[in-house]
Amino acid sequence: MTHTRYAFIKANWHADIVDRALDGFRELIPAEQIDVFDVPGAFEMPLLARDLAATGRYGAVVAAAFVVDGGIYRHEFVAQAVVDGLMRAGLDTGVPVLSVSLTPHHYQETEHHTRIYREHFIEKGREAARAALMIGKTRVALAA
Repeated sequence: MTHTRYAFIKANWHADIVDRALDGFRELIPAEQIDVFDVPGAFEMPLLARDLAATGRYGAVVAAAFVVDGGIYRHEFVAQAVVDGLMRAGLDTGVPVLSVSLTPHHYQETEHHTRIYREHFIEKGREAARAALMIGKTRVALAA
């Protein structure tokens, strides 16, 4: 079965940056083929990714977040839990779950850093779209 729909989950934390990944994704996959879901933050993405993948409606699920050092906790732990959860969602459901969840070493809420990461998320969105399309083609070929 060829899927022409994609689920795109985006965390609302740093939405001004994270939303750019969807912009990049839409450059390669038409907006009418994408169902968009918002979650409060990165930590909420794996459960929704699993639930969306389990519906069988999507050729791939993409999850985008920007996990930064908030100064009061080790953001690496959150990022690792999120990426592990997304991988598990894909393995458990058999549906590709792709991560555009980035954890920079250094981020300051300056105009310069915000511009850099906005541009980077556009490219990461394009990369996720290419990956979703490539995986879809490969899976169709394997099924033939």
